[in-house]
Amino acid sequence: MKSPARRPEDHGHRPPSETTAAGYFGGMVDSYDSLIRRAVPRYEEMTARLLDYLPPAASRVLELGCGTGNLSLALAARFPEPRFTFVDAAPEMIEVTRGRLERAHPGVARRSEFVLGRFEELALPSGAFDLATSSISLHHVVDKGALYGALSDAIAPGGAFCFADQLGGGTEAIHAINWERWLEFCREPGRCSEAEIESLLEHAAAHDHYTPLREHIRLLEAAGFRSVDCVWRHWIWGIVTAER
Repeated sequence: MKSPARRPEDHGHRPPSETTAAGYFGGMVDSYDSLIRRAVPRYEEMTARLLDYLPPAASRVLELGCGTGNLSLALAARFPEPRFTFVDAAPEMIEVTRGRLERAHPGVARRSEFVLGRFEELALPSGAFDLATSSISLHHVVDKGALYGALSDAIAPGGAFCFADQLGGGTEAIHAINWERWLEFCREPGRCSEAEIESLLEHAAAHDHYTPLREHIRLLEAAGFRSVDCVWRHWIWGIVTAER
């Protein structure tokens, strides 16, 4: 999931169902921020914990899936001097993030590159980044091994890769429990409408690829990352850190 908050009276409006993940999120750019805070338990905590585990300094930062810029703005505040590359497959999301950075951190915005494209199709220069990060985006990637290989080459030795994402359970039974707890959360009063939940489920069935933590670790280590760890987890959401 990925921005300008939508009004409470709009909660019954169903987000558009598009044929691609980029189309889905691009079509709900005006409602994304509201929905993500109502549909993702402990969203603010997860973002704060992700920031906690980033390296203390970085001069070249890559964010995969900037969405509407929630993590992007936090990164700009945390690392005011580096050059950033923000990537998203939805042009609507890129423009919202660009605008928010220009207003809040104009110096960062001037030094930033905004890339429209799918993660799997990026041509990342070797050793171009000190840090790569992402929030709730990597589950849209089918071949994570190939992506991790590309990131391992793009991150300079001594750099880091840290991401928050939706994880598969270690067994089908564990995943089913985590999934049900999430749906119960979404159905609490004042959270998501049934139309929104239905749309999220349709999107998940069409576009999401949940990888268990053990498989993430295996793929990251095979790509050349080390010291891989899961530093935070709540149901299907978790934060994974790795060093290059």
